[in-house]
Amino acid sequence: MERRVLLAIFLAFLVLYVWQALFVKPVPKPASGPAVATSATTSPGPVTAAQPTSTAAPSVAPQKPFTPSATALVSAESERDVRVETRDVIAVFTNRGARLKSWRLKHYPNQERQPQELVEGQIGMQQLPFSLQTPDETTTTTLNEALYAVTGAPASPGATTSPVDLKFEYRDTSGLQAVKEFHFEPSSYLVVVRAAIQRGDHAIAAAISWGPAIGDIGEVSRNMTKAEGLLFQNDKVQRLAPKDLAKQAVYDGDFRYAGVDDNYFMTAALAPGPAKVSYQPVSIPPPPGSKDPARDLVAYAIEPRVSGTPIKFFAGPKDFDVLSTIDRDVPRAINFGMFAVIVVPLLRSLKWVNGFVGNYGWSIIILTVIINGIMFPLRHKSVVSMRKMQEIQPEVKAIQDRYAKLKATDPAKQKMNQELMALYKEKGVNPASGCVPMLLTMPFIFAFYSLLSTAIELRGAPFVWWIHDLSSHDPYFVTPILMGISQVWQQRLAPATGMDPAQQKMMLVMPVFFTFLFLWYPAGVALYWLVNNLWAIGQQYATNYLIGPPNIRTIRPAAERRMKRAGGGKTDAAARESSEAL
Repeated sequence: MERRVLLAIFLAFLVLYVWQALFVKPVPKPASGPAVATSATTSPGPVTAAQPTSTAAPSVAPQKPFTPSATALVSAESERDVRVETRDVIAVFTNRGARLKSWRLKHYPNQERQPQELVEGQIGMQQLPFSLQTPDETTTTTLNEALYAVTGAPASPGATTSPVDLKFEYRDTSGLQAVKEFHFEPSSYLVVVRAAIQRGDHAIAAAISWGPAIGDIGEVSRNMTKAEGLLFQNDKVQRLAPKDLAKQAVYDGDFRYAGVDDNYFMTAALAPGPAKVSYQPVSIPPPPGSKDPARDLVAYAIEPRVSGTPIKFFAGPKDFDVLSTIDRDVPRAINFGMFAVIVVPLLRSLKWVNGFVGNYGWSIIILTVIINGIMFPLRHKSVVSMRKMQEIQPEVKAIQDRYAKLKATDPAKQKMNQELMALYKEKGVNPASGCVPMLLTMPFIFAFYSLLSTAIELRGAPFVWWIHDLSSHDPYFVTPILMGISQVWQQRLAPATGMDPAQQKMMLVMPVFFTFLFLWYPAGVALYWLVNNLWAIGQQYATNYLIGPPNIRTIRPAAERRMKRAGGGKTDAAARESSEAL
């Protein structure tokens, strides 16, 4: 039983390591020089574009002069930007196509300590958020290139304290009329978008596109997952990797939300109702001469079945509390894994502790101590059971040696199991009692790992001295190395329970394996594991003190016992001397 548990733990972490190595790629560094931007297309299939170079409000690639096919009746004379600032975001619109050029998050700084940008701005005007797509290519081009008249723009550049309603309008002599309205609340990451397109008296169905997401090239954390499509329907979250989109790119249904997310941010249409959602992989190559990998993003477009239906868009952090204020199902966009039922209380507890401490590194340490304190009885019982098993190991080995030459299929081998069970019953030992308490603690270990790898609260959160970001790896690898040393120390203190040589070798390799595993893991995860090991070491010393040293009997081999009986308790030489004397 113990062998199976150790093997299961080893394989579980092996799977985590392989997944980390193969599927979680490092975030590319920001471009150091100017990149050449190329216009992206809206045709199906992968799109290739250039990498942006700045985290401020991005500039778009130069476009060929737009020549309208009809004379504009309602429009603007020149292109201009419209800035809307709320408590949480800084949004910049362009009246060319009435689209979003920049969406920066004021409370989430990037590497340059500037508001994090979520709009990919160097890939062409066709891919800017809130572009429109219609069945007619000429109409689509006109809607996205025309200069719209703007009303409702804030007069002052500061953060607004009241709702903002922007209205963009365009009309020409061909009968084409477009009205795009945007509603902002003063304190949220939401914007309500309504697009009504008509030609004469006939409404034109149009999809609202966000373009490539998430545009967080300046992301501070190295622990990043690639952007994926995100759908919530029938009380289930569906995540769509680029390989999934190659098989199916269009989804039709009644969605609670649909969009794109990565490790820390997401942009999604909330409660769009019956709609068609189209996804499109987008590959952004690195600047010339750079060794950084290409960034794989995903563009998406929402087409409501009822033309002109207002759609609420969220573009912001995957913060559990922020998402909870929107709808009870939206927090499920955070990929906490199979132990989400444990992760959520742990996250709330971590934030509660941090409310008093003010440092997430110390909060991790304190919460780890609290959790281990609660689990102290379980671990104590596990150590006591292992100690009992250690004390009877000589007798167990003596029984196993008597049947060592028998094959596993030999019916006589069953007698060995019967003798072992009789021994366990006689000594009051349950061989599984040392494993079950350990297994009960494993979900909390994996839940804590999932929490620390996913929670945006740790993004950019400093600890002490050299650790400036708990969501990134330890730059000097101090915590992983200390974690490996502590694990070796912990293993040396653990009661020996008669492991075979293969198990012993595996246990010797595991600290080395764990050390290399944690070198590139978030510093918060390595810190948690280090504190967990130190607690286990202290508890082992305390348990050893409480229960005293092991009382291990020495069992002589069966042949030696037979000789002893034959010689009346004397050795072979003494027995011969006795016989010669006679």
